Amino acid sequence: MTSEIKFALLNNSEKSLNDVKGLLESCHLKVDRQVDLFAVAYTDNNDIIACAGLFHNIIKCVAISPEYRGENLTSRLINEIILYAADRGVFHLFLYTKPENIRVFEKCGFYPLVVIPELATFMENTPVGIKGYCEKLSQKQHVGKRIGSIVMNANPFTLGHQYLVEFAAKQCDWLYVFVVSEDSSMFSFKDRFRLVQEGTSSIANVTVLSSSEYIVSKATFPSYFLKEKADVDHAITGIDLLVFRNYIAPSLNIMSRFVGTEPFSPITDKYNHGMKYWLSEYQTSSPTINVIEIERKKINGTPISATAVRYFLKENNLEEVKKLVPETTWAFLKENFATNSREVL
Repeated sequence: MTSEIKFALLNNSEKSLNDVKGLLESCHLKVDRQVDLFAVAYTDNNDIIACAGLFHNIIKCVAISPEYRGENLTSRLINEIILYAADRGVFHLFLYTKPENIRVFEKCGFYPLVVIPELATFMENTPVGIKGYCEKLSQKQHVGKRIGSIVMNANPFTLGHQYLVEFAAKQCDWLYVFVVSEDSSMFSFKDRFRLVQEGTSSIANVTVLSSSEYIVSKATFPSYFLKEKADVDHAITGIDLLVFRNYIAPSLNIMSRFVGTEPFSPITDKYNHGMKYWLSEYQTSSPTINVIEIERKKINGTPISATAVRYFLKENNLEEVKKLVPETTWAFLKENFATNSREVL
């Protein structure tokens, strides 16, 4: 049967999505519209019998028609994806799958990083990727009995973020602030990182770091293989926080993680509660991390939020923006957003 099978690459056009939709549905999977490209296997009758998708550096939507399993199609499709990505300068790849598929993808050269029992596994295509990242992190290690951390998007950096960092730094011998590196926010990672650095430069015991590819984003998590939203939320939160607890925190001797209360977003509030479970309560060989929730800074009784800053920028209400951000952020916004802010946003 293998000799009759051909391989091709399909773009993410509506026709391509429709072509693979039937196969995915027959395997109880959903089409993930983020996929940039599909590698497919098809018969002489042009029936698609297997597929694998790629979104940036994440492999998604891997499916094999039941009657063609055992034909080594998974490894051949993954190899097509790896070659395509390499041609575009992308060599470090990740994938998410169900735990029962770990062996299949290990044979394709992937290594499990974190497993959420019965739900999802996070894998990468190198045995030294996370190890190398953690070794680089450890070079920035500071000695102390109380080492803390914050992970923030800072879209953009506000007085609320600054207050959180200042408060946490007072509780620690050293504080690491990780800025989410994914470019899916209004402000680019480069700008957000710069604003966090500038806004915390007066605090002596703070190091600002990139979150790297290992801080998982819900925006890129492939939920196509999980049917229930509650399972998706549980899996993405668990993977993100166990990567932090098992790998990132030990490399810097992090003992606590600070987070602001979340009065506006139920999703973020739920994540904060999940943080306490995965970092402090979940049974794993890694040390527990103390989660410390801090009341958000308020102005006139209203918690400061980056969402409000973006709204006022859109409305060109710079007077209100200025009330919510430190001088360093304000200088950046005046230079880049003061003119035609409606069009920019």
